Amino acid sequence: MADLTVSLSLLLVIVVFSELARRTALYLFPNRNWISYVLELISTFQLCACTHELKLLAEVRGLEPRTALTLTYLISVVHGLSFHGAICNPTGALEQLWRGALTRGCALTRISCQLIAAVAARRVMPHAWALALSDLHAQHSDAGFKCTNSPVNAPLLQAAAVELSCAFVMHTAVSRVEKVEEKYRVPAIAAVITTLVYAGGHLTGAVFNPALALSVQFPCAGHSFAEYSFVYWIGPILGMTGSLLLFDKVIPAISGKRTIPKHLNSNGLKRKKMK
Repeated sequence: MADLTVSLSLLLVIVVFSELARRTALYLFPNRNWISYVLELISTFQLCACTHELKLLAEVRGLEPRTALTLTYLISVVHGLSFHGAICNPTGALEQLWRGALTRGCALTRISCQLIAAVAARRVMPHAWALALSDLHAQHSDAGFKCTNSPVNAPLLQAAAVELSCAFVMHTAVSRVEKVEEKYRVPAIAAVITTLVYAGGHLTGAVFNPALALSVQFPCAGHSFAEYSFVYWIGPILGMTGSLLLFDKVIPAISGKRTIPKHLNSNGLKRKKMK
């Protein structure tokens, strides 16, 4: 219980620090075009840092599945309410590029910010754990902060298929969420994430986010960089592509109707290119 309390406190610190950083940036630079990139950096760092702590709790502390899924849902709601429009997922940026909501330069810059923040979180969290605020952190510090077990617990093709399927479901859910009343959208997406983690977490961790995987899964032993890239990068990109092709091309061609109106992006907002 002490380990859980300390970890929850650390999660709270990460979220509060990130929110203060976002609000400060928005206050100091309210009308700058590049503020979206700052928000992308901060929010992706928050996502990755919190996931590092949750993964440590689940794998080393051995949380009960019910508790782990509850924390996954709650932190997903917090992320959804606090990101201020940040995408925090390279496949999400690519989807927005496809829909015309982002220019090519904006999408590439956002993806670069996401990857930089992912690496930053991976390097910062060991400093927090080194404080040994709990027995869990002290144990992880004594082990050299190493992830000795591979997160891939299936053949590579099957693991990539899991990440592909998760990304397909996630992108489909996000693109349909404008049909849900606004106050229920974040809880609905959090429920989808939690369900996917429950379904595929034991096989790959159900990350379906290339930036998050770079931060949390790639440092683990057991597979090469190329193998992790195949599972955690190629899989989600194919899943996102499959969702777009099915709902933006195949179904409209069969039904004669667009699944998303031309003037709307995947968030249900009027399309506006970001520079």
